[in-house]
Formats: sequence, structure tokens, C-alpha cells
Amino acid sequence: MTTHNEGRRSSHWFGAGGRSGMLYRSWMRNQGFSDDAFDGRPVIGIAVSGSELAPCNAHLTRIAESVKRGVWQAGGFPLEFPVMALGETVLRPTAMFYRNLLAMEAEELIRANPLDGVVLLSGCDKTTPGLLMAAASTDLPSLMITGGPMLNGKFRGEDIGSGTHVWKFEEEVRAGRMTEEDCAFAESCMSRSNGHCMTMGTASTMACMAEALGMQPAYAATWPGVDARRYAAAQRSGQRIVQMVEDDVRPSSIMTREAFENAIRINAAIGGSTNAVIHLLAIAGRLGVDLKLDDFDALARDVPTLLDLMPSGRFLMEDFCYAGGLPAVVAEIASLLHLDAPTVTGEPLGAAASTAECHNREVIREFDDPFQPAGTGTAVLRGNLAPDGAVIKQSAASPDLLTHRGRARVFDSPEEYYAVADDPDLDVDADTVLVLRYCGPAGYPGMPEVSNVALPTKLLEQGVTDMVRICDGRMSGTAYGTVVLHTAPEAAVGGPLALVRDGDEITLDVPNRTLRLEVDDAELARRRGEWTPPQPHSDRGWTRLYYEHVTQAHQGADLDFLVGSSGHDVPRESH
Repeated sequence: MTTHNEGRRSSHWFGAGGRSGMLYRSWMRNQGFSDDAFDGRPVIGIAVSGSELAPCNAHLTRIAESVKRGVWQAGGFPLEFPVMALGETVLRPTAMFYRNLLAMEAEELIRANPLDGVVLLSGCDKTTPGLLMAAASTDLPSLMITGGPMLNGKFRGEDIGSGTHVWKFEEEVRAGRMTEEDCAFAESCMSRSNGHCMTMGTASTMACMAEALGMQPAYAATWPGVDARRYAAAQRSGQRIVQMVEDDVRPSSIMTREAFENAIRINAAIGGSTNAVIHLLAIAGRLGVDLKLDDFDALARDVPTLLDLMPSGRFLMEDFCYAGGLPAVVAEIASLLHLDAPTVTGEPLGAAASTAECHNREVIREFDDPFQPAGTGTAVLRGNLAPDGAVIKQSAASPDLLTHRGRARVFDSPEEYYAVADDPDLDVDADTVLVLRYCGPAGYPGMPEVSNVALPTKLLEQGVTDMVRICDGRMSGTAYGTVVLHTAPEAAVGGPLALVRDGDEITLDVPNRTLRLEVDDAELARRRGEWTPPQPHSDRGWTRLYYEHVTQAHQGADLDFLVGSSGHDVPRESH
């Protein structure tokens, strides 16, 4: 047997002598691996979040095969292993509730096994940040390949977007402008291929963020899930991770403060999901990068929105791909970016942008002729209703509601709201501010995407298309509307949102970045004295652990004991 490379982590397993080495190698041989698999070559883990319970990720097992080919070609030893599949569309109470569990599971699997490097395969919303958090914590050479967006939805000659048209069609049916039969037919036209949401929802946003951070190869965020180029990129990534191990290129050397600044600005340029805020904060927290909620507002203010994509615009991710992909956007805002930031390809971020071309100016607009002007991205609000901040996606909001004052109508759960949403006598009008609370990290638990509740039926029938809504939960990146999100501290831990009562006046002033409850401090103090915290959701298992340790939205909603990198030290030998 060839002498093992003693500098690799895997050498502590497969290069060990005596009984220990025999145990580690012999059981692996039952899969048909020959001697040269254990000759000291880099062992590459392929973390696969594919599952039929997570439809956006179901094809990742096939992408893993392409990664394996590349690893073998480059002289590595690929070993595929499963990690949690977080399918936002079917998982209850919400996939966000399990993001930290995925991150913890993947971190421990990477640390506990004989791996020298890792390729992370993700797709649906929470798998991408969860796996990047794990990579940040272990700091082994890692790169990511996302599963790609679905092909455009098609309904009676119209492009329809996943998520975005779910909300639209729901409102059309409730307003009597669309039949149930037509809606059912449209449903069958929406998801036509493997891949994640093809709107600029959270899945597409986080795929772009992985590329913007330098953790995913150029163009890989936008190729459709069924495009042959995605499989070719996966194969090249298998080759590349072997070289990254040889060169000891780690996530901490790629995901620097400059990389996060790039990601924030690129997120503004693509009109990305507000969920990017909470995920980037969590990833940065794992690395010890000093990133704060206010950075998202400050860094995005001078960035115009260039993409005309749903939910803010007209087009979809397939169109974005053919128009030039993310490098074409990077090229347009190059003056605002750190172009020398390193990436997993071995080239800086600006390398792909330097040769990028835009092939459709309707989809990717020019910097001087943007889809929406600078300052219309995600805004961070503060005030006595959100002392630790709240966010709003301006590009998805109604301009006339960005400055608004109205009386509150308060609901303690989505179920409480929907129980009366169809009531023709519901005491609301177009100026009412709908307040939905106890939906934050600890409150639901898991901070679900419920903030953009459908408008009351009586108002839809009157032609009202938007209202101000305020919540301590999240909103799907595929959604739209004037919705204030991530209000912190959340109601469940005694945040001011818990003190709002029906009829209170609330003032939203996005241009001045304020969110205020028009109730004096003395009255709020009196209400606080009467407030009773809700009971924990469970006294056992993951729910208890999560509830007791989850941080607030402005801190990334990670578990407090997982913040900071913990490295990849080899566990104590067990034999």
C-alpha cells in the first residue's frame, strides 16, 4: 500500500496502522473500493440534500454523480453522504425552524468523518445557508453547487412564477376574478422541471449569494436545474475541490468582510429576497465576520435594482440565465464591488465579470438606466416598534404606502387572521395596518414565511391590491407587498410588537427609516406590566433546544452556542 499523505485529515483514518487502520479501510471495501482509494489521495465529501420530500432538491443525487466524476478525474476519492433536505414547500412548521439543525448536522458529519474537503449540494431556500454555515464552522476546503432554478412556468401564453403566482392566483380566486378550475389548471403549469423556484425568491437569491460570496463558481447560480451546463459545472467543481485541498483554500479565506459587502450590494442589484439578510448575518456570525443589520441598508442605498424579475418585475431566472447570469450584473456594478475578492475557482470575483456580456437589456438593465433607482432595495427600519430593527423590500412594495399612518388591527397568529379574513364585517379599511405577531424565531417557532397575509376579502372585492402589514416573521422571497418583516425583538420575547392593541396608530416612514407606534412611553410601560409571555412550544427535543437558544432576527436567528467557528479538529480515536 502506498505511503499515506500524513498531512491530510483523512490520514488519521485511512492511513492509520494496526487494528485501527484495518477497521477504517476494511469496512469501506465492502462498497468495492480498490487499494488505490486509500493511497493518500484527498478524500472529498459530497454533502447531498436531495430528497423526494424536498422537490426542489430531488435531482441533487444525479448532480452528485457529476461531482464524483470530477473528483476521480482529479485524483481524489469522492464519498457521498446525505444531509437534511429542507423543502420549504412541504416541511412544517417551516423549513427555517430546521436550518440550524441542518447546519449543526452537516458540521458534525464533516468533522466526524475522514474528509479533506467538501462539495455542498443545495437548492431549496434553507439548505444553501445551512450548508454554508456548516462550512464556515468547520473551515475545511469547501465549495457549493446549487441545484438551479426550474424552467419558466407557462400558462395560456403567459410566463408564471413559482410562489409569486401562487399569491396572485389566490387573490384572484378570492376576489372572484378567477375560477377554482382555472386555478387548478394553472397550478399544473407552474413547476415544469427539476429545480428550485424560478422567481427571484429565497432559493434563487441564496444561490446568487453563494456565487457572490465566492463559494459557488461563476454562472452556476442561474443555469436551469435541467441544463447540461449545470452538470458540467458540477464535474468541474469535483476537479476543483481536489486542488483546493492541495492549496488549503478554506471558507474563511473566501467569505471575508469584503465578500459579504459584495453579496449585500449584489443582492440589492438583483432585487433579492429579504431572507438574504437573516442568512448572511448567520453565516457571518459563524465566521466571526463583523456584520450588522444596518450594514444592509448602508451598503445597498447607492445600488440600483437592475433585474426586471418577479416578484418585483416581469421575467424569471431562465431569462436571467440567457441574458448573461450573475457575472453580467457584477460587471454593471463593478465600481461598487471588491473585484479582487477571491472565489473557489481560484480567480477573483471580477475575472468572470471582465468578460461577461449582457444579451437582453430588458432583463438586465444598465447601471444608468436601472429597473428601479438606487435606494429602493431592502431598507432597515428602527423606532419604538422595532428597537433592534425591521426590514422592508421596497422594490416589492407599493410606493404610495412607503409613507403611511393607519390604525392597527392585531392578530396573534396567522390562523387567527384567516379565521376572520373573509368576514364582510371585519373592521378594516384600506388604511388599516395589519399586525401579525408571535411569528418570530422563538414565537412560532421558526420564524415562518407568513407575514404577507392575503388581504381581507372585502377589500379585495373593492379593488384594494396592497396594505401595510407588520410582522416579526418572514416573507417568501417570491412574495410581494408593503410588508414590514423581522421586527425585533419579536413579540414572544417581549418585544414592543407584543404591546400593540387594536386601534393604535402606527407610522411607517421608509424614506426616513422609521417605524413608530404612536403610544406614549408611560402607556407602553403599563401594558408591559400586564403582558404575560407565551408558554414554550415543547419541553423536549429539538423544539426545546431551539426555543431556549435561538437568537433574534437581527442576529441571524442562529443558535447562540453555534456562533463562531469551531474548526475541524480530528475527534479522538475510538478503536
